[in-house]
Order: sequence, then C-alpha cells, then structure tokens
Amino acid sequence: MNKVNFKRKYIMTKAEIIAEIAGKTGIEKVDVQETVEAFFKVVKNAMVGGENVYVRGFGSFVVKKRAKKTARNISKNTAIIIPEHFVPSFKPAKVFVDKVKTGNKSSVKA
Repeated sequence: MNKVNFKRKYIMTKAEIIAEIAGKTGIEKVDVQETVEAFFKVVKNAMVGGENVYVRGFGSFVVKKRAKKTARNISKNTAIIIPEHFVPSFKPAKVFVDKVKTGNKSSVKA
C-alpha cells in the first residue's frame, strides 16, 4: 500500500489496485488495467446519462440533484446564485459497511 499521508491514513492508488488484482488472479497487468479502466468508463458514462449503478455487496454510484441556492462571495460581500446541478455520490452497501466496521484495522498504520 502506498504510504501517502492523508489525514494520517494510507491510501491505495489505482496502480496498486491493478497490481493486486493481477497478483491474485494471474491475469496480466495490462489486461487488468484495461478492465478496470473500462469499468470506470461504464460507470462514468452511465452517471453522465443520469443513471445510477448498483453493484451488489459493494454499493451504489448515484446521481444526486442539488437544488438552486443563494450563496455569498465573502470577499466582495455579494450574493451569488448557484443553479440546480447534479453531483456524483457513492452509497456503500450494508454488507460493505459492516465489513469495514468489524475489519482488522491493526494492519493500517496511523
């Protein structure tokens, strides 16, 4: 795992995910990379089209609608209107959340 300090947590990069999948499956890294990239592309294209993507046992990639609102530009002390827009979101599955809650965190260095 990459030892990048992000609020005292370690993060895993896409390259490390690809390497781990290749190691566990015996599939060439190039083929795994193409598959992972294709997955991301399918999810992105679906969400751009307004569709949600559900992966059983993992979670849902959902498109959320944000309402129009008024905000303040504090440097100029003026009101600005933020129009209605859509944002991507991820909601983990209950099984996934439960596994993270009960998982072994001792291997993660703080």
